[in-house]
Amino acid sequence: MRVLVLSLALSLVAQALAAFEIEERMSFPVPDAAARLRVISTADAGLFSPFIDAFQARNPGIAVDYVMVSSSQINVALAEEGERFDLAISSAMDLQIQLANDGLARPYRSVATGSLPDWARWRDRVFAFTLEPATVVLSRDAFEGLDLPRTRQDLITALRDNPDRFAGRIGTYDVRESGLGYLFATQDGRTSETFWRLVQVIGGLQPQLYGASAAMIEDVAEGRLAVAYNVLGSYAQLRDDLGERIHLIAPDDFTTVMMRTALIPSTAEATEAAGRFIDHLIETGWTEGGGRFASPGITPGTMSENASLRPIQLGPGLLVYLDRLKRRQFLEEWEAAMVQPR
Repeated sequence: MRVLVLSLALSLVAQALAAFEIEERMSFPVPDAAARLRVISTADAGLFSPFIDAFQARNPGIAVDYVMVSSSQINVALAEEGERFDLAISSAMDLQIQLANDGLARPYRSVATGSLPDWARWRDRVFAFTLEPATVVLSRDAFEGLDLPRTRQDLITALRDNPDRFAGRIGTYDVRESGLGYLFATQDGRTSETFWRLVQVIGGLQPQLYGASAAMIEDVAEGRLAVAYNVLGSYAQLRDDLGERIHLIAPDDFTTVMMRTALIPSTAEATEAAGRFIDHLIETGWTEGGGRFASPGITPGTMSENASLRPIQLGPGLLVYLDRLKRRQFLEEWEAAMVQPR
């Protein structure tokens, strides 16, 4: 893997120059580059590097600059600050639709984008390339002697019956800060009232709130957490070394499925390279089903293989909970249940 990781000092300088918050910056250089693709993304570099390596193997003349940020920071960079990026990749589908709906995404068409089903593309501006379930990650040690929960109701029962075992050891997204966490929570709340009962139970057990899946998975593996709710399964599957310490559960009642999406910002300059990268992401999913990559691609028949899967649909319906009043009402209800007095 040909990667140059810039020093912490340079990263801090870069953050000082930009108001949006950069979590990681990486460069994938090539000799005598004919083009440079600037990517802003929510994906951890460890998850995404294989995609970039494979892209450069097909397109050896394109260097890639990769900036990792939170999903909300993509919108800050593009919508508020007008930063110049050629490709925006995010797990927060609703925020991507918002950018496109506000005229901040360029249209793009190709054979690859045309191969996507209608529910995996929107107005030739937002394109899905993975199917990633929201899962529950459990500590094997913490559940020793207990039946593993297969549904949200099972999890509610386990938590209520064993408060001493689980108090202070449940993790989930802080939906006030995490765009993906907010997306998962609003979709769960629309699907079933069981979600709100679960939030109430978790809130009574002094939960730990997080901004990213990777940190939750690590804390479950290390024994600091017993349960992590709504964690991206793709991140857990990356960690082959954790198999003996964690259980990965896709709830049988329903499993919310996020589609990671890409768009070409209106400020893009290397638009041809950006289009090639979108095609590469889509084609990798179709031809290899995710293959050696952690994120499974959109393949024919995926939805019919498991009736419990509930993919989040790309479209204007995702904008409902981005309305300021709707968002405030949802967060107030979530805070009342999750952030309970101790």
